[in-house]
Amino acid sequence: MAPERRTFVDTNVLVYAHDAGDPTRQPVARALLEELWANGSGVLSTQVLQEFYVVATRKFQPPMPRAEARELVTLYATWSVVQVDVEMILDAAALEDSAQLSFWDALIVEAAHRAGAARLVSEDLQTGRQIAGIAIENPFGPVPL
Repeated sequence: MAPERRTFVDTNVLVYAHDAGDPTRQPVARALLEELWANGSGVLSTQVLQEFYVVATRKFQPPMPRAEARELVTLYATWSVVQVDVEMILDAAALEDSAQLSFWDALIVEAAHRAGAARLVSEDLQTGRQIAGIAIENPFGPVPL
């Protein structure tokens, strides 16, 4: 079975799914990730995996045990994972200017673009915006008009 349209997952979605400290966003993030597991359309990048590990082990209250965080990184690494390389960094730096994004957000968008994602789910970008042909969606916010 071919996967549905690819969905790039930003770090904040993974964080909310695994952080019991936000009972409002956690069920939304978990439901989204369950859907992506079921249809095989989830993609992410090495940047997302790195950021998730750091947040989970340093900022969760209480912090997630490192072994557990490593297991989750290993689990999510079974998805399609875009490797951040020098060319991607330079392309993101150009996108930072052209799309008026922070560098880190531009790197996420560039990774989504390279993954062939049709949508990018993130709390950090403007819902309804199209960047590089990718639809931005905030799964935690209101639906755009």
